Amino acid sequence: MLSNEEFLLWCKRLSLSPAAQEAIARIRSAGPARRVGGGRENVSGRYPSRKMGVTIQFESHRVELAFVYEMEHDPDVLEYYDQAPAIPLEYESGNGRRLAVMHTPDYFVIHGSCAGWQECKHEQELGKLAEKSPNRYCREPDGRWRCPPGASHAEQFGFYYRLRSSAEIDWTLQRNLQYLEDYWRFEADVAPAIRERIQAEVAAAPGLLLSNLFRKIEDTASRDDVHRLIARGDVFVDFRSAGLMETDKVRVFPNRETAVAYERVQDARCGGARFVRFTAGAPIMWDGRVSTIVNSGEKTVALLGEDRVLTEIPVETFEMLVKEGRIAGAEPRLAPGSVCSELLSTASEEDLKVANHRFEVVRRRLSGEPPLEPAPVPERTLRLWVSNYKQAQEQHGSGYLGLIPKSSQRGNRGSKLPDESRALLKQFVEEDYETLKQKSRFATWAMLHHACEEKGTVTPSYVTFCRAVRQRPAFEKVLKRQGRRAAYTHEPFYWQLDPTTPRHGDRPFEIGHIDHTELDVELVCSGTGRVLGRPWMTLLIDAFSRRCLALDLSFDAPSHRSCMMILRACVQRHGRLPQILVIDGGPEFQSTYFEALLARYECIKKTRPPAKGRFGSLVERAFGTTNTQFIHNLQGNTQITRNVRQVTKGVNPREHATHSV
Repeated sequence: MLSNEEFLLWCKRLSLSPAAQEAIARIRSAGPARRVGGGRENVSGRYPSRKMGVTIQFESHRVELAFVYEMEHDPDVLEYYDQAPAIPLEYESGNGRRLAVMHTPDYFVIHGSCAGWQECKHEQELGKLAEKSPNRYCREPDGRWRCPPGASHAEQFGFYYRLRSSAEIDWTLQRNLQYLEDYWRFEADVAPAIRERIQAEVAAAPGLLLSNLFRKIEDTASRDDVHRLIARGDVFVDFRSAGLMETDKVRVFPNRETAVAYERVQDARCGGARFVRFTAGAPIMWDGRVSTIVNSGEKTVALLGEDRVLTEIPVETFEMLVKEGRIAGAEPRLAPGSVCSELLSTASEEDLKVANHRFEVVRRRLSGEPPLEPAPVPERTLRLWVSNYKQAQEQHGSGYLGLIPKSSQRGNRGSKLPDESRALLKQFVEEDYETLKQKSRFATWAMLHHACEEKGTVTPSYVTFCRAVRQRPAFEKVLKRQGRRAAYTHEPFYWQLDPTTPRHGDRPFEIGHIDHTELDVELVCSGTGRVLGRPWMTLLIDAFSRRCLALDLSFDAPSHRSCMMILRACVQRHGRLPQILVIDGGPEFQSTYFEALLARYECIKKTRPPAKGRFGSLVERAFGTTNTQFIHNLQGNTQITRNVRQVTKGVNPREHATHSV
């Protein structure tokens, strides 16, 4: 962080106007304009910045936090401030109205040669905002996003206004920055002898794989020593090439210049070449047809074509075809999601049985063998099967797919209802049944029947109406009838395919989850025998290893004391705290004491969205397992109290409590 003298020198070097200097001075002296919240979907929190000496707020740990990591480790960034004072934006709405709004940018960043505001958005969100407000959010020809009113306001000070999209994030870099966070925050010296040994191994073989380096120095140094040298820059690793946890892909160099030279030499040697996996069983694409490498010898390469014909070509010819691009690697035909895989997965067992019989008949016909005697196939049918086989061979690369029967597609499965009846059916399902009134199906169908009679059209049957209701998405249906919280359990399962950082970290003590629950058991005092009630349990779970790092029991409701005690227990047992702590939005986690402690020991705090239990599924699952596998098997457990009207004095858990504290 710049001192006042350094800030004045920076302003003088950039020749900033008095108005620009005053604007930056106001931002530097003022605190955040607002306290951020993640809303329904985002995970918000605070990042303890060593560069700024304060905690930096972020509203999304997949967008804003990623840019915070970049600014924290970018040597060109001198200072950055979250939630700077609001600035005015003037622009025309989509319908031509003149709008003037006060906008609070996410960050104000001071670089070595410039300064300006940055607004961070998700790529999909920017697409929707551009449709709604095309004059405020627009995409440049180079693919970058721009905010014309923000840029216009910034130009009067000589600043910039930049829209940063999640599409710009390098997730390999993010993963490495998060992996090395502890090594940057808590520096520890490496013994000179160990440092010299590691540097000597790297200097002797520039581009050495990290896995090989670990094997070479395993007798004298630990992996932590190597990671410390990487974090300090004593040996160089390109953080954008591969994740440090993937040791068979990471190459280590003595310095950055050597890494750049190594990369340029490799590009010159391999420029224009098309790489093919030169191993037995690898598929290749040659002249539009897929072949498989059966054997790669010293002089020849054996290829097995789709027609099961074996071809041998010289190795020199094979390499020349690869360099010219005429031979390239090919994905397996039955890769998940391919057309061939889908056709096979949708066929029933009976369909495959029929296809196998047809394939044998066609194979005999094409190879000139005599037909099957027991049940000769008519000549016209056989010609059709052969035609389908050849057509599928050209289209999909496998003639077998053309022999699979399509009996399930026969018949007219279209709706017999008139268009007007179908439109009314959809209207009543969406606008009358899916409402907060929660009307029954029959009541809505009766209204539909009355509307169809008035319009003189055919009324859909009650069975057809119920089928239309069942075919509606469960999440959308429950959302309209019972609200967002009830619909949460029906949200579709989300397969995360984006290369974002792992949800549970890459190592122990990287991510920890804290939460509380009231145990289902009554306890008594060991001295007086008096029933004390149900205790509260606070858990700290390590996300990577699923290990319970700390546990605290108390009869007090969750408060800042529970949070402090669980952190104290973690330090007592392990001598450290997790790098990231994920908590819910409870008031006990918002206390000054708790946040000050996390800031003091540089722990990143992430607050999961409200009423989104899956964001804390690890600790929630631990609570459920504790209750069902342990607590519910103890005398005095309170399972029966869920049905209060069935509880009598003879079965009341308070009368049977025996476990003492």
